[in-house]
Amino acid sequence: MSWFRRVEKGIVTPTEQKKETPDGLWHKCPECKTVISKAEHRQNLYTCPSCDFHDRVNSHEYFEILFDDNEFQELDENLSSSDPLSFVDTKPYPDRIVATQRKTNLKDAVRTAHGKANGVDLVVACMDFNFIGGSMGSVVGEKISRAIDYSRKHKIPFLMISKSGGARMMEAGYSLMQMAKTSAKLALLSEEKVPYISLLTDPTTGGVTASFAMLGDFNISEPGALIGFAGPRVIKETIGKDLPKGFQSAEFVLEHGFLDFIVHRKELKQRLADLLTMLAEPQATPAVEPAVAKAVAK
Repeated sequence: MSWFRRVEKGIVTPTEQKKETPDGLWHKCPECKTVISKAEHRQNLYTCPSCDFHDRVNSHEYFEILFDDNEFQELDENLSSSDPLSFVDTKPYPDRIVATQRKTNLKDAVRTAHGKANGVDLVVACMDFNFIGGSMGSVVGEKISRAIDYSRKHKIPFLMISKSGGARMMEAGYSLMQMAKTSAKLALLSEEKVPYISLLTDPTTGGVTASFAMLGDFNISEPGALIGFAGPRVIKETIGKDLPKGFQSAEFVLEHGFLDFIVHRKELKQRLADLLTMLAEPQATPAVEPAVAKAVAK
């Protein structure tokens, strides 16, 4: 039975003749470890077909999911951060911005655009976590504010997709000022009676949670998203108690009344279109009996 034994030693296959499986063909679910092809994962909108785990995706994928035929007009696409504080950590802040822009092909941690979702006009601001952790700096606040102004001017509903680690430390107070700035803009949007929907995705934390992410007319989330202000470790050390199971998950937040509903990514576009269509419909005025009308008139 020598046919399955290596009789000769030192057999070496040249590198150029080795047959290897190309990288990037398969995706392994971080939750249930199910392995599927990258193509199937994309067709499933980057969710697991076995356990429904939602992988983190960024503005490129969300625009592709939401906008009809992936057609949209990007707003203020060339805004880029300056260095008001001359901040330096392991490298100067401008160098970090340039390096991140080259790595991600993004100008900053949010993109804004106008298009149609199932035929309904929609302005979308979507954060990108791979740009310095989706941190909120001056450009993020400015682009969101300008997108809100665009919604106000054209009377188009506004959707904010949050995904952030919080304020950008390299801009210190300038970053924190964006919380007030965006909140004030949303107050103006509310006065114009233009709908604002806030979609919280994994993770939404820090100053983003403490400002525009929780100010929606409807606050919604994807399943399993981490939503909170401070991290669980900080909270546990502050209150000196163990935290409940599933603390700061979207399901926990929904149960305690901070979300309106949780929506699967596959259903997101249709649910948004249905909701916005419903909000756009004129409300019927209930009939008033003549006797009641006379009484009210008196």
